[in-house]
Amino acid sequence: MISINELADYLIVKSDEAGSGLSNLKLQKLAYYADAWHLAFYGEKLIDSDFEAWIHGPVNRELYNRFSSEKSLYSDMLLSDCNESFSIDSIADKVEHIDSVLATYGKFTGAQLEEMTHREEPWILARSGYRPTQRCEAEISNQVIEEYYKSRLKV
Repeated sequence: MISINELADYLIVKSDEAGSGLSNLKLQKLAYYADAWHLAFYGEKLIDSDFEAWIHGPVNRELYNRFSSEKSLYSDMLLSDCNESFSIDSIADKVEHIDSVLATYGKFTGAQLEEMTHREEPWILARSGYRPTQRCEAEISNQVIEEYYKSRLKV
């Protein structure tokens, strides 16, 4: 398992290398999908923290707090936002998985990824009983995430 911050730093680095834009919103959704698909493929979490069912889709509170004083959800993420101590070596055994998620989801905007999560069972179930614009900090069940994404695997 890796930290959410290591995952975020890697996603920022990879987006910079690819010359593609990465908003804070898109960072949150890519982190969610990386963790969700890791649960589906391997039956274990990729990262050391969970996601909440916010209005704009799944959000990791720790990652949100890291950037909240300087970034909005729509702010661009830059190499200068990475932790100075980040080393790809620390997550080397997870890079192939993360890269496969980036290959699939990296072409979408943050808004498109948000809309995708809004059509998926884990976020919908976690927000059950909340109005569409109502603040919600309900945790998205890892069991529901794992079952939902496993059901989407092509066998």
